[in-house]
Amino acid sequence: MTDETLQQFVCDISNQYFHKPFRHQAYFNARLRTTGGRYILQTHHIEINPKSYEQFGVDELTGIIKHELCHYHLHIEGKGYQHKDRDFKNLLAQTKAPRFCSIIQKPISHSVQHTYVCESCGIVYRRKRRIDVTKYRCGKCAGTLFKKK
Repeated sequence: MTDETLQQFVCDISNQYFHKPFRHQAYFNARLRTTGGRYILQTHHIEINPKSYEQFGVDELTGIIKHELCHYHLHIEGKGYQHKDRDFKNLLAQTKAPRFCSIIQKPISHSVQHTYVCESCGIVYRRKRRIDVTKYRCGKCAGTLFKKK
């Protein structure tokens, strides 16, 4: 889905569920990490995380757009647009918009990157950070360490 088709999709959802036009821009923002989308107060634009669409599909995208449009329309009308406000909660219930989006899976990273071995006793040390083998020694026998490749 491109930004142009997303723009048209947001306009269609706004007309269908809110019976009001969406007069600003909606676009994908790949820099979003923990949220499915966000409404920007200063510009009235809506940003959508493309990963939520890729992982969960059109139904999740529709829910995120409805949620952000609740913020949009309430803010434009001067009503309570924050999550804590009664107006916002009522509009979420009327449009059947979700309060939260599904959790976006983060790629699994390997935390152990460096392996060191004691020359004397052979104990293996695994560390996330690199250590200076000329400065540090084995904790058991005080032998010298070397980096295992």
